Amino acid sequence: QVQLVESGGGLVQPGGSLKLSCAAARDIYNTYAMSWYRQAPGKERELVAEITKTDSTYYGPAMKGRVTISRNSGESTIYLQMNSLKVEDTAVYYCHAGKVYWGQGTQVTVSS
Repeated sequence: QVQLVESGGGLVQPGGSLKLSCAAARDIYNTYAMSWYRQAPGKERELVAEITKTDSTYYGPAMKGRVTISRNSGESTIYLQMNSLKVEDTAVYYCHAGKVYWGQGTQVTVSS
């Protein structure tokens, strides 16, 4: 059973925007805080943003000020709106929940 499914990645020019989505199994969505991580080639996976069940948010330093995490309880989905993208934002972006569940990742490539 697939627990977390990301979508929305793609190729975007520097300065552009993308919105990622993560559809979660309802029991996971209702139980855990959820977050977005990213991993660039040759680098460690890093936290981008987290949102709790009470809609508290936390942003990691790498993209703070350029991203917004949100959630839609009716659809058991979280989102990551990314703006002012830079070449160095190129990475695979992962949805994560409960310290156990990971999505398959969605590739974001920022390039001119």
